Amino acid sequence: MENDELVFGAVGVAPFDERVYRTVLAGPPVTVRDLAERTGSGAERLQSALARLRGHGLVSRLSGRPTRWAAVSPTAALAALVRNAHADLGRVTETAAELEAVYRALGETARPGEGVEVLTSADELGRWFARLQQEATEEIMSLDRPPYVLAHGNPLQHTLLGRGVRYRTIYAPESLEIPGNLDDVAGLSQAGEEARVLAGLPLKMSVADRRIALLPLHLDSPITRSVVIRGTTLVDALVTLFEGLWTQAVPLTAAGSESRGDPLDAEDRRILNLLLSGLKDETIARQLGTSTRSLRRRMRAILDELGAENRFQAGVQAVRRGWV
Repeated sequence: MENDELVFGAVGVAPFDERVYRTVLAGPPVTVRDLAERTGSGAERLQSALARLRGHGLVSRLSGRPTRWAAVSPTAALAALVRNAHADLGRVTETAAELEAVYRALGETARPGEGVEVLTSADELGRWFARLQQEATEEIMSLDRPPYVLAHGNPLQHTLLGRGVRYRTIYAPESLEIPGNLDDVAGLSQAGEEARVLAGLPLKMSVADRRIALLPLHLDSPITRSVVIRGTTLVDALVTLFEGLWTQAVPLTAAGSESRGDPLDAEDRRILNLLLSGLKDETIARQLGTSTRSLRRRMRAILDELGAENRFQAGVQAVRRGWV
């Protein structure tokens, strides 16, 4: 069956899982061994797929030995999955409305006074970025994405990390594609920064102690206007936005981090985290000092270990198993 004939992906069912479901649906209850013979797939991978399908309500496990699996009526099961998908889309719509309110509030309040200061030059932005960090006593939270006005690199951060200021940064994948940036982030992670990666960051900003925010008014290059916002409900909204994105972002673990019960070695764990970060294969290979072909072989082995068809599924499985 070709991928373009598979349609369950719209409700969160992976292509491999859909193939397994269709195989189960096509006949009487089956064992994993039966499925292995019919599909040519390994027993462990099939067990994982059946567990996911059971979680989706698409198959049921029958009592008795050996264990057999039966398909659930697709009409009822898929109707429930569609309802869940609609609910998820509703939450996305609500979030979009909240962000639109933040966007409009920024446009309405971005003028001198009323807790908002407009910056009109790179020099002003640089001075405020240093000041924002120096005034922080607890935490700096940042969304980091291009374009950049200031020279990349933040020596002040190492000093403040040493003083106990917590840094949490979410990087856009394209930021880490810039030569040298991934090494810089690895060094900051070793110094104590908590780094994560998420595609599609809606803006760039830094917030100090949840009370002062610094962000550009646009993301066109070059950035010419930025704002400093102090102690307003808009800062609260930006903090809420950051926390929501933080839960979605993939941890960018420093090389050599301790294993948490997974069967991967340190190098494979690093590959897994870089893989889930959304970086291009060529960038990951360059960072690891290997060829793209060799990297892809190792990535395929990691995906097979997770029973995943793609990066998204690998991320879900890695989180479920506590590997990231």
